[in-house]
Amino acid sequence: MNGPFETELLVRVEEAGINASAPREQLWVDGWLVRLSPGKAKRARCIQAVAPGRLSVEARLKRCLAHYAGVGLRPYVRITPFSQPPDLDARLADLGMERIDDTRVMVASMAELSDVTGDTAIAASDVRFQPAAATVFAEWIGSQRGSSSAERIAHAERLCDAPVRYHGVLVVDPSGATVAGGQVAVEDEFAGLYDIFTVASARNRGLARTLCRHLLAYAAAQGAGKAYLQVEASNESARRVYRRLGFEDAYAYHYRSPPAS
Repeated sequence: MNGPFETELLVRVEEAGINASAPREQLWVDGWLVRLSPGKAKRARCIQAVAPGRLSVEARLKRCLAHYAGVGLRPYVRITPFSQPPDLDARLADLGMERIDDTRVMVASMAELSDVTGDTAIAASDVRFQPAAATVFAEWIGSQRGSSSAERIAHAERLCDAPVRYHGVLVVDPSGATVAGGQVAVEDEFAGLYDIFTVASARNRGLARTLCRHLLAYAAAQGAGKAYLQVEASNESARRVYRRLGFEDAYAYHYRSPPAS
């Protein structure tokens, strides 16, 4: 699913996405990066199988599962086109691990995005973009998504401690109500959009597109030349917004997890 994108670029996008979601709670197990954040985002609480290693898949998985059991978290293995070994998905399926969360990574060149400062259905002058500290942003997005208190705290800690620059924004309407929010992570020339969310009462007015343009304009000012994001394959309304901005599907990933029972 590379589309118009070269594999080398997509590898860098994958690396940027991994770095942007780095929690404090992680360790290496024979080439696999094991993340143990108690937050809600699976990308920060999963196994990133990024290197071949020396042990068998079964031996590595056994060691990894012990770590998750030790902290009381359900384990997930993230499967991408770059996972090692290449047949990891099939081998985990043979072990009875369930496939969940089909996701698309969408990529765009800043130069080819629709004008990030241009007009949208909601003009930038109709709302106020309010920079949000990590704790404030994590509390707001967590409340919108029904995250537990522990998950909100973990999210805030991850943003505070991340090795990649975080910039969170809340969108406030003329009445003073917060109607949308999102963040961008900028690493070198790569800008990743995360946590784009519009409250139910304010949807279908172009707010998400306005917010994305605002965040991308910020990233461009920081020197970013490429943008990426991750979105559920089934979320067609969000994907439609991103396509209108100029993003295209680049590759897919999903997770494998032992049955919930």
